[in-house]
Amino acid sequence: MSSTVSSARGLGLRINIVGAIGAAIILFWVAVAILAPLIAPYPVGKIVAFDYFQPMSSSFWMGTDYLGRDMLSRIMMGARYTVGISLAGVTLACFLGVTLGMIAAVVGGWFDLILSRFLDAFNSIPSLLFGLVIVAGVGSSLTVLIVTLALIYAPGSYRFARALAVNVNAMDFVTVARVRGEGIVYMVREEIFPNIIGPVLADFGLRFVFIVLLLSGLSFLGLGVQPPQADWGALVRENLDGLSYGAPAVVFPSLAIASLTISVNMLIDNLPYRIRDRGE
Repeated sequence: MSSTVSSARGLGLRINIVGAIGAAIILFWVAVAILAPLIAPYPVGKIVAFDYFQPMSSSFWMGTDYLGRDMLSRIMMGARYTVGISLAGVTLACFLGVTLGMIAAVVGGWFDLILSRFLDAFNSIPSLLFGLVIVAGVGSSLTVLIVTLALIYAPGSYRFARALAVNVNAMDFVTVARVRGEGIVYMVREEIFPNIIGPVLADFGLRFVFIVLLLSGLSFLGLGVQPPQADWGALVRENLDGLSYGAPAVVFPSLAIASLTISVNMLIDNLPYRIRDRGE
């Protein structure tokens, strides 16, 4: 029996058992992020224990933090910020990058040259340094974080999509469409995008992982999500003193970050794709 458990034939995608496990973990965290206010055992900011950094117990499954707050509740609520901000950032980055990449491949000429060189220069700025400068200068509201993360990763998405689109743009069915007099919007929507969607989805997942790690890094440095809210990176930072106590308050947010990023990699590593052949 084949190990393939599901397929999306329209996109040329298959998910084997490893990818299915990754998808299940991702869906679990998405469900936690959505339902956190309903399923969290304690109010997220309420001090529920007199002793800080308590170990795991029947009352506090993941112990308590540096103020005596329930870590399970805070990790559940932190999922809303980690998953939500990262998903919004990668969606905006890939939308901008893929759209501009396909247009540049179809138009070519000076437009392609100038846009590519500009985004190459922008992409040469270290991502963490750029994020630190923007967030420190403008502030760390949720909107600023999302836009900053999108700007950091849009150039890479552009280069990836453009490279794919240039190859598809040289195919015969695209030449036929151009001879018919089809416009840029039609070429991008009907001819280019359907034939690069597989690798674009894989790139989307990879950039999601990058954004989760960068957001966690910014929060760890105190420039991400600000109190009283906290994403998983902020939870690690604020409970660092618990390392000397062996407190689970440091371990579980780190495990949450690791489980999400590894599961996304498990999924995208097991999504083979094929380019649709218009000659079929």
